[in-house]
Amino acid sequence: MAIPTAHFLILAALLFGVGAAGVLLRRSGIAILLGIELMLNAGNLALAAFSSQHGNLDGQVFVFFVMAVAAAEVAVGLAILVAIFRKGQSIDVDRLNILRW
Repeated sequence: MAIPTAHFLILAALLFGVGAAGVLLRRSGIAILLGIELMLNAGNLALAAFSSQHGNLDGQVFVFFVMAVAAAEVAVGLAILVAIFRKGQSIDVDRLNILRW
């Protein structure tokens, strides 16, 4: 018995909503990066669900590319946050003043 695609899309929408709320409501740079990752994973889930529904592997190939971009985004984002923390002793994005140090 297969799980309907609609269930995967509902879960993807919930994940995207939680990620968007995390990006918009949090002040910590790490929490913002986590919210972005949740939104990317929601897109990956939707791509994989549609790929499975249509019986081809195109969506799953795109999932691997999105995962590679997400890994690069995390590496660059964390490097920027470490540089900001070293300079200002905080990663609170409200305390950043248009990146003037």
